[in-house]
Amino acid sequence: MATPRTYRPLLGVIVLLGSFAPGAAQAQSGLLTRPIDVGPLTLASGQPLSEGPIELESGKQYSLTIRADGSAELAVHGPDFFRNVWVNEIVINDIEIRPLGVDSLEFDAAGEAEITFVTIRPGTFTLRIPGTTSDTQSATFNVK
Repeated sequence: MATPRTYRPLLGVIVLLGSFAPGAAQAQSGLLTRPIDVGPLTLASGQPLSEGPIELESGKQYSLTIRADGSAELAVHGPDFFRNVWVNEIVINDIEIRPLGVDSLEFDAAGEAEITFVTIRPGTFTLRIPGTTSDTQSATFNVK
C-alpha cells in the first residue's frame, strides 16, 4: 500500500512539469517572444532619420529596419546604443550576421539592413549620421 510519502516525489515532478505549460510562456520576454517592429529608419540625403523619439522597454526583443535610398553614401553611428543592447542578428540581403559588437552601419548604395536586438539597460541612446549636428539626423531611443 502506498503511503503519503510515496506521492511527494511524484507531486514535485507534476509541479515542475506544470511550470513548462504553454500559459507560462506568456510572461516571458527577450528571445522567447517575436520581435516588436520599431522601424524603419530611412537614410536619405537631407531628410530626417526619425520622426521622433522611439520608446522601448528594457528586456524586450525589437526589430529595426534601416533603409538607405542611395542618394548619398551614409552611415548610422551609435556606440552608446549598440553597447546597451544585445544584438541577436543583422540581416543584409538575406545573409544573417551574428556580431559580437557593432559601432555603425554604412550604406554605399541603396539597401536595407534589419537589426534584431534585446534592450539591456534603461536610458536614452542615439543612432546618428556621422558628421551631422542636427537633431533630425539622429534617432533617439528611450529605454524604460
